[in-house]
Amino acid sequence: MNVHDSEKMLGILGNNGYVAAGKPEDADVIIFNTCAIREKAEQKFFSQLGRTKQLKKKNHNLTIAVAGCVAQSEQETVRKRAPHVDVMLGPQNIGRISDMVSGQASNGSFDENHELAYEELFVTRSSRIKAWISIMYGCNNFCSYCIVPYTRGREVSRPSSSIVSEVLRLRGQGYREITLLGQNVNSYKSDCDFTELLRLIDKTEIERMRFVTSHPRDLSLELIRTMQELPSVCEHVHLPLQAGSDNILRMMNRGYTYGEYQKKVDMLREAVPDIAITTDIITGFPGETRQDFEQTVYALNGIEYDGIFAFKYSPRKGTTAFDMENTVPDEEKSERLNRVLQIQEEITYKKNRKLEGTTQEVLIEGSSDTDTALLSGRTRTNKIVTLPDSGDEIGSFVSVLISKARRHSLSGEKC
Repeated sequence: MNVHDSEKMLGILGNNGYVAAGKPEDADVIIFNTCAIREKAEQKFFSQLGRTKQLKKKNHNLTIAVAGCVAQSEQETVRKRAPHVDVMLGPQNIGRISDMVSGQASNGSFDENHELAYEELFVTRSSRIKAWISIMYGCNNFCSYCIVPYTRGREVSRPSSSIVSEVLRLRGQGYREITLLGQNVNSYKSDCDFTELLRLIDKTEIERMRFVTSHPRDLSLELIRTMQELPSVCEHVHLPLQAGSDNILRMMNRGYTYGEYQKKVDMLREAVPDIAITTDIITGFPGETRQDFEQTVYALNGIEYDGIFAFKYSPRKGTTAFDMENTVPDEEKSERLNRVLQIQEEITYKKNRKLEGTTQEVLIEGSSDTDTALLSGRTRTNKIVTLPDSGDEIGSFVSVLISKARRHSLSGEKC
């Protein structure tokens, strides 16, 4: 979501005569688009921000802007720690970035923007093959550990006609894959619901459609059937579990039990047998006992995800969990996180090995990051695949025979 917000700011500024600078020393404007979901990201931001102070001393005309969730939630902290910052704006106000850095608007913008879903913002996309599309903004869930509802505001959905028009433009420009973005896409509700939106987009004949993120509580049988029926919807879903313990799920205010979650996974796999399921896991949530943690381990071994994003619990000021007692020592959080990652490494490798000898449709995205002699792309199940460069045009679909599985990728040759 932050990546796409950055694309929007680039588009807005580009439409007003700005061009991207090659390095900070050449810039007239430096924008930090920040994330506040974990403390580590916030610390990295403040470290980078501190380095711009010297640039400001050398170039008095340099404008430094801070956008995103840290700007929204830590306005006073930013002003105190970095008085050289000129402009700050929250994620609901990125449409004002050009006026703000040019001095035509105030240097601080943090209002809840109820018109965000109706704003048609310019976008400079980082890819010519795959595109992010925001279908809604904000969140109404208030999970006890999460700062997002406080920084991105309440849920508001874009009109379906606006979304479909954007998909049609992208398809006309040669894009092959789109990913629909929302804090909880399942609760999209404008002139239609999320399943109806998927059906409308499928009619545009875009080749691949993905969406993130789905909240398990709102994953309906109707949505599962829609995923089964629509040819454009990829066989991959990201379904954050967060913890395997019902006690911890309740304290997290997730709105489901592990048993309810497991039933939805079973329904997904019955409807779409080859579906890849990924998830998020938090270790060391306040009050998490060893027994609670073992239930998360049980869940990992039982469900066997294709991949996970796992993190230590990070206290966020302003959330309900921030004031909870029985905090878990950081060393214990780290130990639990490492165990989760080790378990998942083996599960992912095992699942990848099952794909050896199969033929997969791969969308070629470009050269491999690790070997420029190889091309890299992704399957419909979102697996990374590398293959020899045979002159195939980037952006094409290629049938690839998988010959080798690795822990985080696959390799093969064009059929």
